[in-house]
Amino acid sequence: MVDKAADGELRADARRNRDGLLTVAREVFAEQGTEASLRDVARRAGVGIGTLYRHFPTREALLEAVLRSGFEALRASADQLAAAEPPGRALVLWLREFTTRSGAYRGLPASVMAALHDEGSELYGACAAMHQAAARLLGAAQEAGAVRRDVDPEDLFTAAAAVGWAAERTDPDRASRILALISAGLAPGAAESA
Repeated sequence: MVDKAADGELRADARRNRDGLLTVAREVFAEQGTEASLRDVARRAGVGIGTLYRHFPTREALLEAVLRSGFEALRASADQLAAAEPPGRALVLWLREFTTRSGAYRGLPASVMAALHDEGSELYGACAAMHQAAARLLGAAQEAGAVRRDVDPEDLFTAAAAVGWAAERTDPDRASRILALISAGLAPGAAESA
């Protein structure tokens, strides 16, 4: 249980510990990927592993806290792009943003895809919100005739995660080329699946 003041807010020392853990977790995940040692996170934050687990009972809970603002920004970006751009362009611009952000931490695309298939994961809600935002962009692009009808949201999100995975393992130019290939494959007239 995290130490709370009488009004339910975190005590100042508990808030400092939590904020310190998040700052260090961002650094450690950037260096070592999403499977980094949580003991290393705690040690570098200057707290015991028990303190880390009081604030973040699982790796997914810590990842969710670290990624929350970025996931929310991606969800909001989908809404902004939908309002400002033609549907097909909005989808491609969002996919580019998603794949760029998903390369921030090695292992993040795999963590996101695993969370989407595990409703019990602390990451599920944030990942599902991004998935729904992508699905809305896809549906609008399909209605506008900019994207072929046989592409479903799962296909789209899996392809985007694959580009994110490639971005973390190759140079950014190659990931951009792969995304361009995928975008071309979304266009009406591209070979439809059997």
